Amino acid sequence: MTEEVIDQSSPPPDPDPIQNPNPAIHPRRVPFEHGLLPIPNLLFTDPIQTLAPIKQKLASSATNNRVGSPAISEALSISSDHARLVLETLASVLHSETDPLVVAKPEEVDSIGADVRDLVLFMYVQSYKRLMPRTHKDSAAVADVWPSASAFDGYLSALSPIQLVRSNSRRFMPSPADEEAHQLSYLQKHMANIISLLADPVEGEGDESSVLSLESFEHIRFLLHFGDKGSDVPSLSQATPFFKNSNPAMPAVPVPASQVHDWLLKKIASAMENISDRISGKENGPSNASGQEAATAVASEALNKVSSNDRGPCIIEGVSKTSLFKQASDLKGRSVKVANCHDSVIYLLAPLRYATVYGCSDSTIVLGAAGKAVRVEHCERVHVIAATKRICIANCRECVFFLGVNQRPLIVGDNHKLQVAPYNTFYSHLEEHMTEVGIVPTINRWNEPFALGAVDPHDSLSHPTGASDKQSESASFVDPNQFTNFLIPNWFAGEALGSTKDNPFPLPDAYLAVQQSSLKNLEETRQSLRETPLEENRKRELTTAFHMHFKDWLYATGNVRQLYCLQGD
Repeated sequence: MTEEVIDQSSPPPDPDPIQNPNPAIHPRRVPFEHGLLPIPNLLFTDPIQTLAPIKQKLASSATNNRVGSPAISEALSISSDHARLVLETLASVLHSETDPLVVAKPEEVDSIGADVRDLVLFMYVQSYKRLMPRTHKDSAAVADVWPSASAFDGYLSALSPIQLVRSNSRRFMPSPADEEAHQLSYLQKHMANIISLLADPVEGEGDESSVLSLESFEHIRFLLHFGDKGSDVPSLSQATPFFKNSNPAMPAVPVPASQVHDWLLKKIASAMENISDRISGKENGPSNASGQEAATAVASEALNKVSSNDRGPCIIEGVSKTSLFKQASDLKGRSVKVANCHDSVIYLLAPLRYATVYGCSDSTIVLGAAGKAVRVEHCERVHVIAATKRICIANCRECVFFLGVNQRPLIVGDNHKLQVAPYNTFYSHLEEHMTEVGIVPTINRWNEPFALGAVDPHDSLSHPTGASDKQSESASFVDPNQFTNFLIPNWFAGEALGSTKDNPFPLPDAYLAVQQSSLKNLEETRQSLRETPLEENRKRELTTAFHMHFKDWLYATGNVRQLYCLQGD
């Protein structure tokens, strides 16, 4: 296969919401992708019957309609650690960047707490089950170019991540349109319950009559947004016929909950119809290729897909045996999904909001600065280097994580032989990107992994429905003697450099001592070679020997590919 650094064209410009009087409705993806926790007491078989009394209990102990860790722990009968995890996870997926919980310092999170309405919606969506990966449209073609089944197959478990995601069934990540349709379908089914949890009863008219205030209606932004991006219509109520012309100086008149429900269902149905037409058009589109040409085209598409759209994340899918580099101008402020990549090195050196790594194997993935959350799922033998506020690792094997992380790394699902280590690299704009997205270099909790249930009830891929009854396997620490710095190539030497000259995350003493010892040994070796009297021909022989050993190492580790990619630039 030709080895190359894949480039991506610029995304289309954002549409002007003012010129779009009837913006489309979309689900907010992040609560479904980064906000699910396999905590048994958050999994309700009948959410409305269970959550209604819990909401009342939370409201009774709230201050300014906000509750902290103690109230959450008591209302849900969960530990203080789990209550803190609920708050941190909710903060990472909230729709408002100015919410007090989002901007809270780590030591303030427990006391500031969450808005009860956001918390109730967060707990409700814990009943969501992710969409099954789809089978590729031409499995035979992909089988010719994709890696073979995992070495774990038939050895440790039948639930090997790569076997489940690819192997014999050659399953691929659902498209953004598939996922959006699935999330809308879930919201369509549960919207009556969701609205009832936000609504207030009308005095004297019984339990069947309820109204929704403008303030409560705005909290539906946790689940839905209008326009081509969430920021296009900053006030959800301004997109509605019943709150649109409210006088800002006067309290808005509450609206019957049934009216809000009917209007949202119509909007969701219209959006689902549009998505269905879009998916159908892609599947039934004209094709001039036939036979082997078609198979080759399908395989090429799968292995070289780097795509984006104006709403969802940038998707990097099917990269194999190559190096890929993205910088801030490609990805700034965006979310990224890296899916089904094999035997590659992928650099995403940019300030990001969310990042997902899914179904990858035998690769190294370097994430610049992810200010909200990172999720790594169904991966094998992958090294992930990430500076982030929080990370969730699910159903992975033999993976190593080099982390600069402000919150405890969360480990869920069926994992085997995971390792964690402190952050081990830098690039010139790293500290600038970390500051932009709010990552604090003085806080690194890489060595405090938090293992939850081994059964993930939200994952349709490998686990049956039901609460977790066994703790997930945690991660061990990389031996300090095996810890090495990762050098990021200077891909664009002509561009302006940033101020970062070293790893911004302080190394623990044991790792720092080994690093200093290695540097000392290297300098002593250099000094010894400089001072050893050798004839010119002996010097040339020694230099040649060093070069040969270095070359052998490059080929043995696969790093020679990166040199080819650099030369190609």
